Amino acid sequence: MCMSRFSRLRRSLEELFPERHLYVRSGGEMRAFVLTTGKQLTFASVLAVCALWMGICTAAMMVNAMALSATDQEIARTQAKYERWIADRQARLNSAVAQLNAANGSVDDLALTIEKRHAALAMLLTDVKGAPGLSQALAPTIQRASHVPAGASPMRRIELVRASQERLIDAADNFAKSRADRLRLAFRLAGLTPTSYTPRGGSLGGPLIEAKDPRALAAVLDVDEGFAVRIQHAATNMSEASALADAAGKLPFARPTNHTGTSSGFGVRFDPFTRRPAFHSGLDFVGGFGVPIYTTAPGVVSFTGQRSGYGNTIEIDHGGGFKTRYAHLQAIGVTIGQRVAVGQRIGAMGSTGRSTGPHLHYEVWVNGRAQNPDRFVKAGDYVLQNS
Repeated sequence: MCMSRFSRLRRSLEELFPERHLYVRSGGEMRAFVLTTGKQLTFASVLAVCALWMGICTAAMMVNAMALSATDQEIARTQAKYERWIADRQARLNSAVAQLNAANGSVDDLALTIEKRHAALAMLLTDVKGAPGLSQALAPTIQRASHVPAGASPMRRIELVRASQERLIDAADNFAKSRADRLRLAFRLAGLTPTSYTPRGGSLGGPLIEAKDPRALAAVLDVDEGFAVRIQHAATNMSEASALADAAGKLPFARPTNHTGTSSGFGVRFDPFTRRPAFHSGLDFVGGFGVPIYTTAPGVVSFTGQRSGYGNTIEIDHGGGFKTRYAHLQAIGVTIGQRVAVGQRIGAMGSTGRSTGPHLHYEVWVNGRAQNPDRFVKAGDYVLQNS
């Protein structure tokens, strides 16, 4: 079988490469060359090998050329990227230098800006420096601002001071807003409208009063407009908190007795004598004979003496339509027309008048109408707890 295949292959090659005779005439002589099938196969094999080698070399050269081209392109892209990065940094540097030159950006100029801001902050905090809790609220910010790293450059020191000013105004604004919100809640607990006790317009003293336009305020304080807006916002909150605190100090928010409980409240109750429903216009504080009685707000004594059903009574006018009444007293320690301060002792608890035992009958009147004293007492307790 194999011999048959080999024979067929040999006949095919002989047919493809038959024996050829080559005659060459040179110098009158004739030479003959015989190209056998074997020689032709050898020559064809050599040509095939050479062609294959040239193809492989050509392909290798093309692959190498393509690889070099991709590398060159990557190098070109990288170089272009770095050139863009350098150009961008240079542009930023040029812009910063231009801004610095336009603003005369020297350390002295920056220091002057900081000083102007500091003056505006001082003006803001001057009128509220004695507010309860302000020192404690600002202490962490002030302490943090006092720590400047040793060896810091002048520019770094200025930036730290500027940052501390930002934190200080934020802390002051938050403190004022929180205090104003607490006082508003206390007024609502007492049944009062907070807006009736806040300033109609403006803020604190000096140029902060009427400067509603931030640009105008910035011009007055000689600071940037953004800082002027924050100053104005903080000043408004501080002004409202200060106004509400001043008003609260003039209203009957204090307790008329210390360490005593309450019995009968404001409103309809069963009368202890008739056992029938009757309106009770005040709040009763129970205690023993001689327990000190104190004023709940500053004012002027408008009445002392006996009143029907009340026994020994003291009435104090606090202004603004507010009046308080203290009844069933054992002793009276003030006179008509006398000016009294909040917390001042004015008498002693007793059981005079229409009374079943020693206690204080306490009333609060607003514009001629009796109010629930318990609301004022709770509002005062809230203010005291959050002051």
